[in-house]
Formats: sequence, C-alpha cells, structure tokens
Amino acid sequence: MKVYVLWHVHHVAVDEAGNVPHFEDGEFSAREDLGDDVKLLGVYSTPGRVEQRIRAARKLPGFRDEPDCFWSAEVEVDEDAWASGYVTE
Repeated sequence: MKVYVLWHVHHVAVDEAGNVPHFEDGEFSAREDLGDDVKLLGVYSTPGRVEQRIRAARKLPGFRDEPDCFWSAEVEVDEDAWASGYVTE
C-alpha cells in the first residue's frame, strides 16, 4: 500500500550569495542544520488529498508566506527507508 507524506518548509538558511535557496540542483532544499523549519503536515491516501491539504494550508498564517514550499513523497507502507545504517562525523 502506498501513502503520500506531506511536509512544509519555512526557509531561513542562506547560501554564500545571501540568497534563500528553495531548490538545489533541481531538488527541493531543506537545511534544518541552518535553521530551515520543516513541518510534517500529514500522511494521505491519495495525491488528490495532498493537493487539498496544500490548498487549505496556503490560507493559514506562516504557510501562506511560503506558498510554494510544500513537498510530498510517495511512500510504501512497511518498507524500510534506512536499511544500511549510517555514520556521524
């Protein structure tokens, strides 16, 4: 079974030129280590429900300040996302 996870990012991180990057190399950018605020809005059964939630959230304080900073992903239920572990430095 697939579900659709939806996040919103309030960007504050700046790059070397002083710009707030919303995308890096064509990919959505979120730099929590530099202050970007990532919020999980919910998990939905269809892409249509994701779009409904985005439309509703864009009317709310905070979300309407960054109306294009929603990001969703299709996720398979009961499928591991980190199967190989990780190392910190």
